[in-house]
Amino acid sequence: MEKRVSRLKIMLSAMIILAFTIMPFSLDGQTGKVNFSGTWALNADKSTFGPGPGGQAPQGQRPGGGFGGGSFVAKQEANQLTVERTRGDQTFTSKYFLDGRESVNSTGRGESKSTASWSADGKTLKIVTTRRFSMGGQDTEMKTTEEWTLSGTNVLTIVSTSSTPGGERKSTMLYDKK
Repeated sequence: MEKRVSRLKIMLSAMIILAFTIMPFSLDGQTGKVNFSGTWALNADKSTFGPGPGGQAPQGQRPGGGFGGGSFVAKQEANQLTVERTRGDQTFTSKYFLDGRESVNSTGRGESKSTASWSADGKTLKIVTTRRFSMGGQDTEMKTTEEWTLSGTNVLTIVSTSSTPGGERKSTMLYDKK
């Protein structure tokens, strides 16, 4: 009987040690979300741009040229994604909470409010942003949904759908990691 109790204690101890050894790996697997950190350059040849305001691209620009695109730097730490874009001599920084909390960012035309959520497999990040601003003396609201996914470790695809006063606009931007 004593021998049996001793073996049970050894087996129980081994299972406890094994559980504490494996647990961190299983937790990492549960939180194993894609990391979008890096410097990203727009691949215009592989991207599909939506029309600009009024359905036409401004002269000398691709359709949708004024709405996103261009290179940017993303930093993903803990539960926050920071995106820094430079246009001319101005740098714009947007921060998104990755746990569903609302993020508020300042834009050139006012504030934007965003929520970010992960797909069930942790491979796609969906960011829904609402911007309110005045245009032509009228208050206007624009809602944009972006879905970020990685192909391998060096190609980022952002599918963006915007509802604007001029109608819905969709673009698919592909970025190469520098």
